[in-house]
Amino acid sequence: MNIIDIINKKRLQQSLSYEELDYAFSGYLRKEVQIYQMSALLMAICINGMNDQEIIDLTNIFINSGDILDLSSVEGIKVDKHSTGGIGDKTTLVVAPIVASCGVKIAKMSGRGLGFTGGTIDKLESIPGFKTSLTSDEFIQELKDLNMVISSQTKELTPLDKEIYALRDVTGTTESYPLIAVSIMSKKIASGADKILIDLKVGSGALIHNMDDAKKLATIMQKIGHEFSKKTEIIISNMDTPLGKNIGNSLEVLEAMEVLKGDFDNDLGSLCILIATKLIGLAKNIDDDAAKKEVLEVINNGSAYNKFLAFVKYQHGDINALKVSDDTITIRSDQEGLIKHIDAKMIGEISMLLGAGRKNKDDLIDYTVGVVLHKKENEYVKVGDVLCTLYVNKIKNDFDIKKAFLIE
Repeated sequence: MNIIDIINKKRLQQSLSYEELDYAFSGYLRKEVQIYQMSALLMAICINGMNDQEIIDLTNIFINSGDILDLSSVEGIKVDKHSTGGIGDKTTLVVAPIVASCGVKIAKMSGRGLGFTGGTIDKLESIPGFKTSLTSDEFIQELKDLNMVISSQTKELTPLDKEIYALRDVTGTTESYPLIAVSIMSKKIASGADKILIDLKVGSGALIHNMDDAKKLATIMQKIGHEFSKKTEIIISNMDTPLGKNIGNSLEVLEAMEVLKGDFDNDLGSLCILIATKLIGLAKNIDDDAAKKEVLEVINNGSAYNKFLAFVKYQHGDINALKVSDDTITIRSDQEGLIKHIDAKMIGEISMLLGAGRKNKDDLIDYTVGVVLHKKENEYVKVGDVLCTLYVNKIKNDFDIKKAFLIE
């Protein structure tokens, strides 16, 4: 086989066999296929797509590029959740402690930021001392001890996804629904959980922008789950506007803690309760009403928040040392009216430019910067009201962030 032939085949909208996909992707992992060649293939896939069989085949190749975590030594049903990414999405930090406090084991391997969307591992690494890299034995032991564990991908699990994920981030190929499906489901299946829930984000601030693509992605992910004997449920949630008020790593950890303390009467809290309810229902085979009752109980009695603190301590984090920048810029409204829309993508891009995300593969993140929204959609503002606060360090320009707010 020849990698050029494979690239050209996909460029011409032809389907690739298992052998051709394996030759290209496994060859890239072995460094036999060059980075510029894989970049070209990813772009061809991004433009021309893949059929279902190609997606299933590539998922299998990703899974078999490394080890598969065996969680059979952990008693009970193990669940996992994944969000397809969005602006201000810190749901994992809220949902996992809730689920664990309800007696359900949640085992999650998370990723870093992709494009202008944030990553759970980046958020956790904003906590000084927090250890995101765990061995398989450490991962399993924490799951047994706390009912929950969140770590970065180990080198042994889906190493191919780790390499492709990083390359997609810097080659304009993050928004391909076949590549999204392969990335998500290969990690979820290799991570060993029995049942999986996917929070599929749709909107300007997500990797998927329209409902047609969302439905295609949901269908193929469920098909992949069935192929590998993993019960997979999908919920679709809005990402046209930022989720919650805080965008930026340390800032998002602080907001997640507020939800766990009981401040859940908002868009972030509502989504977290929905996801946790679905996961409890999946694991315990109970209806939504019974599952939601358990979820609210562990928030209201403080056990979910205490579980979060125990989790941070277990992975050597010092939550009291969490920092945000002392240097802020206040953005005020110069008009009066109702906020009809807040552009999630623009807010995410500005947060990235401030240093909260990566423009290039090897960029370092500034965990202390970001954006805090003081107003949300459908709120009325007057001239001079504070719309948002920018937490900055080196960069002082406000990037004309007012354009993100549609006020009428």
